[in-house]
Amino acid sequence: MNSPLRFDVVAIGNAIVDVLADMDDSFLEKNKMPKGIMTLIDAETAERIYEQISANGVKCSGGSAANTAVGIAAMGGKPAFIGKVAADHLGDVFRDDITRSGVSFTTPCLENEKPTARCMVIVSPDAQRTMNTYLGACSKLSRKDIDEDLIRSSKIVYMEGYLWDRKEAKDALSFAVELARKHDRKVSLSLSDPFCVNRHRDSFIDLIKGGVDIVFCNQDEIMALFDTDDPEQAFKQCEDLCEVVVVTRGAEGAVAVTKDKRYTVPAAPVIKVVDTTGAGDLFAAGFLTGYAQDKTIDDCLNMGALAAAEIISHFGARPETPLKELLAAQKGAAG
Repeated sequence: MNSPLRFDVVAIGNAIVDVLADMDDSFLEKNKMPKGIMTLIDAETAERIYEQISANGVKCSGGSAANTAVGIAAMGGKPAFIGKVAADHLGDVFRDDITRSGVSFTTPCLENEKPTARCMVIVSPDAQRTMNTYLGACSKLSRKDIDEDLIRSSKIVYMEGYLWDRKEAKDALSFAVELARKHDRKVSLSLSDPFCVNRHRDSFIDLIKGGVDIVFCNQDEIMALFDTDDPEQAFKQCEDLCEVVVVTRGAEGAVAVTKDKRYTVPAAPVIKVVDTTGAGDLFAAGFLTGYAQDKTIDDCLNMGALAAAEIISHFGARPETPLKELLAAQKGAAG
């Protein structure tokens, strides 16, 4: 007999403190940063970049799956998070911030090893974000951090594809899928980044077909997964991949593909796109909140579009307006 559910979603990912800064394209060129891409960096590079942006940088807790967990809380859902921080100042900042956002975070700290991870997010004038990430304590996430009771008491397990880059973390995700299957829980995976997909194409497909129910990705990532430059061909192949594949397409909205049907939603209206940081993470938050409430695919897509629109209308990857209030207002207008 299954235990009572305490959480809608438990998200597993990198626990990172974000440092966000507005910079122009010349800064990217000077520092040889591929625009719009996440690059892993070492501690020395992290310190050099931080020194250049610290004067106008804003610090907050971050990481892709953590952003999604906070978004679920803002939608009125009940999220938990599994990730690794160090027993240091930035670790305290991360834990306090995500907990105050309404997310349960009980993973033990890493003691006397690497410092808490940080990501320098450079936002260009066209709202593109370029990320430079020092993983630090994140790289120590392992199987022992996957809490079986937390998996058992959550309706959906949501995993961040970036973790697939590291052997220990890959083992942790595989174990999480195993536990989710044992307790009859749904499993969802974000593909995270086209470069990440290209590095792990075959093993990603094996992971998905072996136990993932919902895949989240953008159009570039799904084309990378199927090694094609034709989005229509990629959408067609999604039909046999898993229960549902959700593909965000920027200004063109999003598509959800199941074995029998294709669903579409336009992008929610935004007066001005300020910063695309976290757009995919928040789309997943909206969709998963609806899915956990047994809503239709159409409703889940609309909730995702609403959450993504709010996040790109301002700086940073944390909602500035309570998403459940926006959702209630949208329902009121429709009704």
